Formats: sequence, structure tokens, C-alpha cells
Amino acid sequence: MRRVWAVVPAAGRGARFESTQVNAPKQYAPLLGATVIEWALAALLREPRIQGIVIALAEEDAHWPAVAASLARAHPGTLKIRTTVGGANRQESVMNGLKALEGHAEPQDWILVHDAARPCLTPADLEALIDAVETVDEGIAGATNGALLAAPVVDTVKRERGGIAVDTVDREGLWRALTPQVFGYAQLKQALDDVVRLGIAATDEAQAMERLGLPAKLVRGSPFNIKVTRAEDLSMAETIINERSSQMRIGQGFDVHAFGEGDHVVMGGVKIPYPKGVVAHSDGDVVIHALCDALLGALGEGDIGQHFPDTDPRYRGADSRVFLREVARLMRAAGLSLVNADITVLAEAPRIAKHRSAMAANLGEDLGVSPRHINIKATTTERLGFIGRGEGLAASAAVLLGALSPAAAPPLDSAAP
Repeated sequence: MRRVWAVVPAAGRGARFESTQVNAPKQYAPLLGATVIEWALAALLREPRIQGIVIALAEEDAHWPAVAASLARAHPGTLKIRTTVGGANRQESVMNGLKALEGHAEPQDWILVHDAARPCLTPADLEALIDAVETVDEGIAGATNGALLAAPVVDTVKRERGGIAVDTVDREGLWRALTPQVFGYAQLKQALDDVVRLGIAATDEAQAMERLGLPAKLVRGSPFNIKVTRAEDLSMAETIINERSSQMRIGQGFDVHAFGEGDHVVMGGVKIPYPKGVVAHSDGDVVIHALCDALLGALGEGDIGQHFPDTDPRYRGADSRVFLREVARLMRAAGLSLVNADITVLAEAPRIAKHRSAMAANLGEDLGVSPRHINIKATTTERLGFIGRGEGLAASAAVLLGALSPAAAPPLDSAAP
């Protein structure tokens, strides 16, 4: 499998960006409690297929250290970012980023380039872009040398001279190029080498690749993946992010298992000694199964049986935390995070009081949130029904999801190159 690395050119001074409130390049302009570049990096940091990120900075950049400290707090010990010195223009900065990856990236690896001033990239668009180039490894017909996010032109386009509209341009087949754009490491290095050596101004990586006769696949992305160019663009970015943040999702789930032979039960990923086990295809963790169903319901993604069917031998005896981590990946891909979860265990026994903190820690780790966001409680059925007769146990869960922010991005296992 070809690995994916990211390069973010961030050495620009933003000549067209003038703001009386910001004495800094546009990538460091404040935006909803963070900076533009932090929002631009957020989706990259959440995507597990990205091995590492190289940011090309201006020499003696005085603003980056504060951003780096903020990101390090959000990703303790796992931040997959390194920096290098940028160049005089975009292609030189990207080239320096490629050089910084020498010894880490293989010639066939994918290099994903994203603008530091595009704060509205969604995890779903990023996932679709990487999926598009990974078809190359699967041998799918029609796969290309690379891909870029783009949006079709929907407005009438005019050609002007001296401020006068002199012609209407046929918009058929016209697309707005966005970022990220992703190409093979060796090919992109060759393409940028050529334009830098010849002094050609390539406005994006796709243009440099086109000179080598290597066209890119267009992956339809959100037209709201805007680039902050002028001060007024900050207001637009704020509106876009706020709109996403206001979309709260609620879900509820329920799971039940009968007791059977065994010497323990598993709840919330914790093995609890008990004279009985549970009858289940996996480990029968009612807490995680109910929580997964609640999360999938909030995402509109069906239920746990659709994603992990009990007819699949791969899941026989499986650790249910594997299910939760996959559901967490779907949640992040949708640009959402857990606001809080409320879980109730229904059982006469075993008692869970002394295990609740360990259970919450496991669930928080898998979902990328503090255990404080997860409440676990228990009740009996006053000896009524199958639970009251000690024939089994159950759990219910309710969750609230909200939009991710840069500070809320969960840590990943990947380390910086």
C-alpha cells in the first residue's frame, strides 16, 4: 500500500490580505478560537492514513511557535508534524517540503498538498480524495496519476478588459481547483523541479503535473472549501464553520445478552469476574454495543448489525473496542465528535460501581474525548423480567454529537516523520 504524506506551504505573506485587526500573515489570522492554519490542519490531523505532515514556513516565522504549542496540547506525544523553511513562492515551498520527506517517503508514496489558508476542508472531502488515488493500488480501470478536489463552475463567467465585460465564457467543463491535491512523490518532485528550474509560475501542483502529460482526476468537493485571500473572507469562513458547528446530532442505542457458561463478563472493555459469561458472537460487551448503536444512529449509519454482522466469522469472539474504534472513525469522517454519552447498565449482577472509571477511560480513549464526557450508571429491574431473574443483562446509551474543532481533534498513533 502506498503511504500518504502531506505538505502544507505556509511561507506566504498574503499580499492581498489586509486587516486592521491582524498584524500577521493570513494563515495566522484568528478564526473562532483558533487560527486559520489550525483549522486548515484539523482534517489532516484526523485522517489516520496520513503518515506525517510537513509545513513549509517563512524563515524566522514568529507566529508558528504559539500554534505549535496549541497543537501539541491537543495531541500530547503524538503530533505528526514537522517543519521546514519555505521558499519565495508556492512551488519552491512545496519542493522544500518534498526534500524534507527524503528518507521517509518512498518514490511511489502519495504526497497531498493543502493550502494553509483553506480552513473549511471537511474530513469527508479529504477521505474521498484519498480514496480516489488509492484505487490505483486496487487496479481499478480509469485510475489516474493523482487527484484534486474541485468544484464545478456554476456562475456565468465573463471575460473583462479594463473593467468592462466583453465576452461570456462557456462554463461547460470548467471547474474551480481546490486543495488538497495529491500526486506520486517522485512524479511531483520531477514536475516541480522543472517549473522551479525554468522559472515558470505554476499556480497549483496539478498545473505542474500537466506539463509532464500527467492529468489529475477531479474529485468533487464542497464549494465552501474556500481560500482566505482577503480580510472579508474570514467572515465567510466563520459563517461556514459556525453552520457546521450548529448541526448537533442525537442518537440512542440498546443491547441485551443472555447469560451462559463462563467466568466473566465484559463491559466497557473491562473484564469483570462473574460466575457466568454471556451468549454472544463477539465478546458480548453490552455497553459498547449499545454505545455503537447510539453513535451510528446519530450519524444516520444504520446499526451495529449492519457494520459488524454476527454471521461474519471475523467477529467471532472479537474485542468490541474494535467496533467502537471503527465507529469513531466514521464519526470523525463526518466532521463530528462526541459531546457526551449517558449509558445505563440494566442488571441484578454483576455490580459495576468499582469498574465505572476504567470503563469510561476505555470509551474515552477510543472516541478521542475525556472520560468526563461519558457517564455510566447502573440500575436493576426490581427482580422483574428476565433481567430480574438473573437470566441476562442489558445496556442503553444516549449520545450527543457536535462538530469537531482544531483543539478537539483526537490524537493518532502516527508519529511525525
